[in-house]
Amino acid sequence: MLNWTRLRTVGGAAALAAIVAGPACVDIASAQRYVEREEKRFTVSGTPDVSLSTFDGSIEIRPSDGPDVAVTIEKRAASRELAAQMEVRAEQAGSRVVIDVRMPKSAHLFGFHQSASAKLIVSVPAASNVEAHSGDGSIDIERINGTLDLRSGDGSIAGRDLGGAVRVHTGDGSIRLTGIRGALDADTGDGSIAAAGTFTGVRARSGDGTVTIHAAAGSSASEEWTITTGDGSIVLEVPEGFGGELDAHTGDGAIEVRDVTLSNVTGRISRNTVRGRLGNGGATVRVRTGDGTITLRRS
Repeated sequence: MLNWTRLRTVGGAAALAAIVAGPACVDIASAQRYVEREEKRFTVSGTPDVSLSTFDGSIEIRPSDGPDVAVTIEKRAASRELAAQMEVRAEQAGSRVVIDVRMPKSAHLFGFHQSASAKLIVSVPAASNVEAHSGDGSIDIERINGTLDLRSGDGSIAGRDLGGAVRVHTGDGSIRLTGIRGALDADTGDGSIAAAGTFTGVRARSGDGTVTIHAAAGSSASEEWTITTGDGSIVLEVPEGFGGELDAHTGDGAIEVRDVTLSNVTGRISRNTVRGRLGNGGATVRVRTGDGTITLRRS
């Protein structure tokens, strides 16, 4: 396959274009920025297990039209020499595909990695198990069904129309999820969480941010629900007929219950503590905030 390399200088210099045979497409917009793109493609059968990781950069994941896993690695650096230092591991063993982009320890030691990143643009079959990890970047995924494990050291995570078991973690960033079907496990060290879908179980934790869970019709507490934040408000919306054992407490705030019936009330009902049965009961629905309001209302 023929690939294109394009070079452009700025400041009045003439543009230079060349056609070369090679593994990458290169774009130099200025003397201080170098971009190199490289594509990896793997043919898989059945439900693949895809592991994606980059030391610094965003990850985008979309469903493919066929059985292949395709990954575009977009390296960005201050120079071609610095981009060349990035180490790419790309391998396949049966239905398992691994893409791992790293900078060597020497680059981290001298601070060169701060001006370099590697973005991953990925397409996988709609039914796939995906592990995605960015050391410092956002993750965006949509229309994938499977076991999903998404982690960022410092970046936001967004997902749409996801099914199966969804686990999301970011050290410092917001989490935005819609159209989730199944069990959700989401936490952020410092950011807000907003998730909507049909849930079988929810674990949502924020160190310092608001948490909003919109449970659609069909959601159930067949597994324990735990929703906590250290310093923020919590909004939990449940559909009519939702069953569970509510255990809600706020350290310094208030609890509001709107259009939701509680029965079999146990313990003391107060401004900051509510315990009782939702619907026909089920697993525990535990809601905690250190300093914020808790709002429980019907979807």
